[in-house]
Amino acid sequence: MTDRPIDPDVDLHVPAQRAEVSGGVLAVIAVGGALGALARYGVQTVMPAGPADFPWATFWVNVPGCLLIGVLMVVITEVRRAHRLVRPFLGVGVLGGYTTFSTYTDGVRQAVEAGAPVTGLVYLVGTPLAALAAVVVGMWLTRRIAGVTRAWAK
Repeated sequence: MTDRPIDPDVDLHVPAQRAEVSGGVLAVIAVGGALGALARYGVQTVMPAGPADFPWATFWVNVPGCLLIGVLMVVITEVRRAHRLVRPFLGVGVLGGYTTFSTYTDGVRQAVEAGAPVTGLVYLVGTPLAALAAVVVGMWLTRRIAGVTRAWAK
């Protein structure tokens, strides 16, 4: 195993690329995912919502989680070189387990089925827009704070 970063576009159908996904990588993803999911569960327990209510807990998990994904990606790709397991642990594991776009889509369905189509529509459109904006803001802020200038922006 090398100390090179893990390629995020591994194709498991290509035998030469399978070597990048070792038991260690899967272990850190699993541990990180469990930690992220537990944190999400905690937030959703503190902020319960009925089927027709706007699911604020899921919204407030996804948007800041996406902001942190933007921060993380700039830090580990532009600010400093990170250990090869940082991205799988924090990005895929912790933040992947913390954010929940499957629950987001289920919240849309529940709102519509509960007779609150406007709530469902606002949630359907607002969440991905806010999440995408959060990633961009996280990246922008991190670059500003770290004083990073991108080569393509010059």
